Amino acid sequence: MEILDTDHIEMFVGDARQAAHQLCATYGFHVYGHGGPETGLTGQRSVLLGQRDIRILLTSGLSGGHRASRYVAQHGDGVAVIAFGCADVQVAFDEAVAAGATALQPPQRFSHEGATVITAEVSGFGDVTHRLVQRTPGDARFLPGAIDEPARPAPTDADLLHTIDHAAICLQAGELDPTVQYYERVFGFGMIFQEYIEVGEQGMQSKVVQSPSGGVTFTLIQPDLSRRAGQIDDFLSWHEGAGVQHIAYSTHDIVTAVRAYSAKGVEFAQTPASYYDMLEPRLGEVDVPVDQLRPLGILVDRDHWGQMYQIFAKSTHIRRTYFLELIDRHGARTFGTSNIPALYAAKERELAAVRDTTDGLRS
Repeated sequence: MEILDTDHIEMFVGDARQAAHQLCATYGFHVYGHGGPETGLTGQRSVLLGQRDIRILLTSGLSGGHRASRYVAQHGDGVAVIAFGCADVQVAFDEAVAAGATALQPPQRFSHEGATVITAEVSGFGDVTHRLVQRTPGDARFLPGAIDEPARPAPTDADLLHTIDHAAICLQAGELDPTVQYYERVFGFGMIFQEYIEVGEQGMQSKVVQSPSGGVTFTLIQPDLSRRAGQIDDFLSWHEGAGVQHIAYSTHDIVTAVRAYSAKGVEFAQTPASYYDMLEPRLGEVDVPVDQLRPLGILVDRDHWGQMYQIFAKSTHIRRTYFLELIDRHGARTFGTSNIPALYAAKERELAAVRDTTDGLRS
């Protein structure tokens, strides 16, 4: 099969309109369309958001028995579908099922006013599924006839996010290798990076798989149960199973993006000043001046191809599970060996503060 890119993600949320308002107000997303019973989407209300090449479908169930309602009841708001753009959905669907994926939705066609989109759905990990999407070349409509899409605005300099760079996925202990093998066997992904991450007394194993096109990248993480329980264990407990911990969005100017989103109320994970004292001795000269990175908490790493700049936003979800990452790649294709531990150390400090607050309320 030929997987081209991450076509879109679908999040199941308690209130699609409220979730859309938050993403538009803080990260500059635009409402591209709506869907519901009146457009043929039975039992649900959906809002389509976009920014440059990013598409997010927010869906809320209108009854307790709807798939989105059941997901939110168990996991809270989160990413439930990661869609792959495909050259031929029927071929991709048949090959995936033959290789061991569970068929969830056979190919179906959405057509309206000359536009056609074909989709199918197969199993992924945990309760997250994969939608296979084939689009009419040159037509930007999302789901013709099912999502009502008025004219959308042209991109401007204020649209600072460009693509979905990768998804980070938390797995139960023992699921890492079988999950890597599943994506290799079913979708033809290859493993491009692996690392054992230590944060204090915690340990976690990470492997990165990627489609041959480079358009889909998953960072897969499982906790080391021989070490002290930490944030991955927290996620698996609060989320009630494996799931998407964060989606990373690419930006071409991370300093401008962090400043802009901070001004709109986004809180980012903090980085100790000592990190920047050792930055250039560790990495050499960096493309972005350290005096711009330090006050914003942006991290820097490099691989064989170049540098990358990353930062986590603090979670706004009640369970402290799903959150966003910003990444700015200056030639880097993977993740280096220093940023991932630093990113998770920053996340651990955030969650530790939440635990302390919770303990104080209990006492």
